Amino acid sequence: MANKMKTKRAAAKRFKLTASGKIKFKRANLRHILTKKDTSYKRAKRKAAYVATSDMSNVLKCLALK
Repeated sequence: MANKMKTKRAAAKRFKLTASGKIKFKRANLRHILTKKDTSYKRAKRKAAYVATSDMSNVLKCLALK
């Protein structure tokens, strides 16, 4: 019997799988030093971000889904 692959816990905290099969993540640069950053820049960073199709296989491996 083959061993099950463990989920990389760092990846599990950063990525969520959507119902349509996309992988969602939070964008960077919204943690601190926000006063000098433009409002429109920060608003754009709040929008959902999805993993590129070229990176999907690597992320799915980390999440132990493939």
